[in-house]
Amino acid sequence: MMYQFDDLEVTLGESVRAQRIEHRLTQLELAKRANISVGAVKNLENGRGSTTTTLVRVVHVLGQDHWLSALAPSESSFNPLTLLEAPRSSSGHVARRVRRSERA
Repeated sequence: MMYQFDDLEVTLGESVRAQRIEHRLTQLELAKRANISVGAVKNLENGRGSTTTTLVRVVHVLGQDHWLSALAPSESSFNPLTLLEAPRSSSGHVARRVRRSERA
């Protein structure tokens, strides 16, 4: 299913609002616990944009850290930077490929 960014923000905001209500918190109480402004909570809940910091703080206060766990790299995840490391021989020298010219 392909989401537009605006649709995804609205859906996420609705989920945050539902969790806040389930925890019986007002927007003010959630803002205080997350150490953010009430306006930031309102923007998040209404899908009008939010900072990553606001989202992480609110999700943590609501006990929904698992929402973000899929974004965090796991120890077994592929790291493209490891491909940049040059392979070394047992003597510690960098292995180099030798290109041979084609003979006609």
